[in-house]
Amino acid sequence: MSDVNTLQGSEPVREPAPAADPAGAMEMDDWAAALAEQNGHESHEVAAQPAAVFQPLSKVDSGATRNDIDMILDIPVQMTVELGRTKIAIRNLLQLAQGSVVELDGLAGEPMDVLVNGCLIAQGEVVVVNDKFGIRLTDIITPSERIRKLNR
Repeated sequence: MSDVNTLQGSEPVREPAPAADPAGAMEMDDWAAALAEQNGHESHEVAAQPAAVFQPLSKVDSGATRNDIDMILDIPVQMTVELGRTKIAIRNLLQLAQGSVVELDGLAGEPMDVLVNGCLIAQGEVVVVNDKFGIRLTDIITPSERIRKLNR
């Protein structure tokens, strides 16, 4: 049988009955200690354990941080140049063959969008250098413009 004790300002707490096996008794003592701790009281059998203490954050000299941009300079990002977009039905997509022309929403001579990780950062025009396509940046999107476009 278990004794039921009523603690001040709390619900009745059941103390575990003595168990036949020592492992079961130890497990019940842990539960009793946890319940007592939850109710704001310490168990007689379990000594108070110190809580994990974090070291206080020290104030860093602002001159030493130097914006810490050097830490991220080697992180690779996905850069995409987009000529235009279009929506096409699967029926029409399956009919495409070599030599098919797909009309895009971009106009000839219109600047191409330059996206980094899917976010528009610049616009430019296509150039060919050593038989490879490239893009000459003509307009860099400022952070405030990027935020304005996200809110639309």
